[in-house]
Amino acid sequence: MRPELALVPGEPAGIGPELCVRLVQQPREDCRLLAFADPDTLHAAAAALNLPLQLLPEDAEARVPGDLRLRAVCNAAPSRFGQADPANAGAVIGALLGAGQACLSGELHGVVTGPVHKAVINEGGIAYSGTTELLADQAGVKVVMMLANHIVRVALATTHLPLREVADAITAPGLEHTLRTVHAALRREFGLPAPRIAVLGLNPHAGEDGHLGREELDLVIPLLQRLRTEGMDLIGPLPADTAFLPGKLAGFDTVLAMYHDQGLPVLKYSGFEQAVNLTLGLPYPRVAVDHGTALDLAGRGIADPSSLQAATTLCAQLARQRTLSA
Repeated sequence: MRPELALVPGEPAGIGPELCVRLVQQPREDCRLLAFADPDTLHAAAAALNLPLQLLPEDAEARVPGDLRLRAVCNAAPSRFGQADPANAGAVIGALLGAGQACLSGELHGVVTGPVHKAVINEGGIAYSGTTELLADQAGVKVVMMLANHIVRVALATTHLPLREVADAITAPGLEHTLRTVHAALRREFGLPAPRIAVLGLNPHAGEDGHLGREELDLVIPLLQRLRTEGMDLIGPLPADTAFLPGKLAGFDTVLAMYHDQGLPVLKYSGFEQAVNLTLGLPYPRVAVDHGTALDLAGRGIADPSSLQAATTLCAQLARQRTLSA
């Protein structure tokens, strides 16, 4: 099966469009890409890079370097490298929602997304907290954020919260939903029949028997014990300061961190260029780059396409595996 994937560049003034142009310089055998984007922006990115780009009809086949099938989502205002314009917020959101709807309808099998500038979207009059939340709302589901590279996968129990709010945000129902979502995704999309999930403690030394906090004793441990009776292979709660040692990581399929900066620094240190962001719990795979719009780099031809390449490869793999697991 050769999955059909939506490719959404994200912020038109950032590096997303030029990364997409670089991506299609090698014809792909693992998937067929359909860009949801503004054609003028893509052509400008190709010209800045001095690379070929042929925008094709949706029913065409990409055969040579630079071929890219397109479903046009036109900007309201001309896009200029490094100068994000709130007038184009509607086009950015329209491209994301169009790609998501194409997957919900069964037309496409997955979505690969570039970086989006949250502040610019909100300045454009659209309430927007992130692409993860946007696609989850469209699909009517609750989702989990996971980041991954070639060394480790890290899922998050909480995402973008002030640290003082994290403990109150971790509840038994919420943590149970997160674990069930991660477990199901590892089975269905990663093809792991019995995934091993390491669960980090919230507190230093995983609470040290209640001396450094009771969340582990009162909430985490009882929940893990109950889910283990259903056959889930859950290790922990583990002290976060030693859980990422290479010898331990080798025994886990995924690590569940309780908050953003507990798990992601290790992942980004171990391979930032290849890191990608996955949304677990959607009816289709969505994989994004794990970097920002980099407005200061846009149009200069120096942006690294590694994360977008990794995201596209992984999304194709997940889409194929999801079909096999159906």
